[in-house]
Amino acid sequence: MRNRIIELRKEQGLSQEAFAKKVGLSRNFINQFENGNRNMSDRTISDICNTFQINEEWLRTGKGVKESSADLDYGKICAKIGITDKKAKAAIMKYYELSPEDKELFWKFAERFLNMK
Repeated sequence: MRNRIIELRKEQGLSQEAFAKKVGLSRNFINQFENGNRNMSDRTISDICNTFQINEEWLRTGKGVKESSADLDYGKICAKIGITDKKAKAAIMKYYELSPEDKELFWKFAERFLNMK
């Protein structure tokens, strides 16, 4: 796993410091991990996978495809939105509460809005 994380960091063109910042860690932690002196927690592994859309099985074992499928991770994406983006969470909750008729009106509006030139 250590080599795959180093590979991922380098593919992204990130220094240890920039990689650490993206996943909420210190550069020192990433340095120690890459040198074999620290281990990643399950939460940190999950955060790395979510941040870089990486398949967790691939990151842990090297098996399977590297990239994560957004459809398979829909629940994780929603959970992350709920934690990190209060406005998006509020919008999703409001949409969920709409009646079927209001949802249809919403999508008609959205389609017209998005097709405006």
